[in-house]
Amino acid sequence: MSDSHLLGPVEIRELADDLGVVPTKKLGQNFVHDPNTVRRIVAAADLSPEDVVVEVGPGLGSLTLGLVDTVRRVVALEIDPRLAGRLEETARTRAPEYAGRLTVINKDALKVTRADVDAEPTALVANLPYNVSVPVLLHLLAEFPSIRRVLVMVQKEVADRLAAAPGSKIYGVPSVKASFYGDVSRAGTIGKNVFWPAPNIESGLVRIDVDARRDRSLKGQVFPLVDAAFAQRRKTLRSTLAAVYGSPQAAEDALRAAGIDPGLRGEALSVEDFVRLGEQRG
Repeated sequence: MSDSHLLGPVEIRELADDLGVVPTKKLGQNFVHDPNTVRRIVAAADLSPEDVVVEVGPGLGSLTLGLVDTVRRVVALEIDPRLAGRLEETARTRAPEYAGRLTVINKDALKVTRADVDAEPTALVANLPYNVSVPVLLHLLAEFPSIRRVLVMVQKEVADRLAAAPGSKIYGVPSVKASFYGDVSRAGTIGKNVFWPAPNIESGLVRIDVDARRDRSLKGQVFPLVDAAFAQRRKTLRSTLAAVYGSPQAAEDALRAAGIDPGLRGEALSVEDFVRLGEQRG
């Protein structure tokens, strides 16, 4: 497969100059200018020709161009109107045979709802804006239950937290909430030099294989427990969950009923432990 339609450093700068775009920290903009990295991300997502992909923050279109020749459809969510307005033209110019597969929505990904997208996405593949990466990830997983595969690039430390296992010092709210939706794993590390401008930190790829068997209706019962359990990491669950259950004793009773030691801390619990507790609350 030819990668001649992908964007390199020269094309990225030319597009940015043409649009008068200066990457901003506020929007978490760091544009990938390395075609090999784009192909690596697409390969790690393990996509099929029938997939419908949601991409967040497509920017100048580096990853978008790597997706449109691989899947049936790409729905790109771009908050910056200048970038959103140019993306379809970039696709028509650089990959005319695939441009019809692209739909661009000029909206904040945190505010996108199912009503905004006239298809059922099967995958989320994105270089997520670093300043809102976890909220965007969790919002889209909740909003689009049709998503079966996630492959996102985030700050390396965020990637480590998302994929952390129970008992780890970095295991916390993002780890449990991401695991609620499926199996979370690290899918590699990306260096700084593939971006313009180069960020101060390395990036990490996170893959989530969504578990279709999970009862999504439990989210309202489970997530408040997760938030409470990690609000004061050094305290026991009997103490941290007291606010949810009304008293330390009520929290202890609920924990014991779920087969969980009330003297443990939140970091000791797996997502399945939290789900068991949540099922009782329902």
